[in-house]
Amino acid sequence: MSEAAVMTSNDRIAIELGADGVAQVRFTRGDKMNALDPEMFQRIIEASSQLQRMKGLRAVVLSGEGRAFCAGLDLSNFSRPPSPDEPELTERTYGNANKFQQVAMQWRKLPVPVIAAVHGVCFGGGLQIASGADIRVVHPDTRMAIMELKWGLVPDMGGYALWRGLVRDDVLRELIYTNREFSGAEAHELGLATHVDENPVARASLIASEIAGRNPHAIRAAKRLQAGMLENDTDTILMEESIEQHGIMRTKNQVEAVMAGMEKRKANFDDV
Repeated sequence: MSEAAVMTSNDRIAIELGADGVAQVRFTRGDKMNALDPEMFQRIIEASSQLQRMKGLRAVVLSGEGRAFCAGLDLSNFSRPPSPDEPELTERTYGNANKFQQVAMQWRKLPVPVIAAVHGVCFGGGLQIASGADIRVVHPDTRMAIMELKWGLVPDMGGYALWRGLVRDDVLRELIYTNREFSGAEAHELGLATHVDENPVARASLIASEIAGRNPHAIRAAKRLQAGMLENDTDTILMEESIEQHGIMRTKNQVEAVMAGMEKRKANFDDV
């Protein structure tokens, strides 16, 4: 792999791909607590498209610059008249999602694992974006809330799909109906955070680096299996396991994983 290089940098998103195949993706609207305005939505979707095409990508760390991961919807949006060309929310403009759902769901659609490093404030749409990650590392003092009911709305950026299997049903109902604020430490107890850490980016980067050292074909196959685990029936899951394993066994990367383990050395995998 080449040395780290900034692939994208603007006033909303920065992407830096490291030599180990870990992409650091940062929201860079720190002066606005990375709040979601129309351009932010578009830039996040563009970032995902770039990551989908990126050669040598093995894992992603998603974080926010400044005082927040993402404070949710930019409240100035409420005063903005809708564009006559803007699609209806019910239009599926990104496969199974609309634009607002895509900014959260796209992290599940990426072929590689995504680790969100969450700090500061993570409200509303920001929490739904973080929920799209495979793994969430959260600072214990992070302020978090499912905020939409405060504004007379419902969560509609993929939250209901992404929170399945994370939070107990009655607990999730309470968080949604009351929009009460909770800390990163409580998020871990509730199931919305995987780990709590004083330095979320460093911890997330360590996890991403470990993932990047695994057979990249097997990691991508495992993510595909995870995607169907909650929705598919048992027979389908068993068959999908067999199909994925059949495609991996005795390939160059799988043999290299075995040899590296036996020889106690770092594996040298071919990239996907």
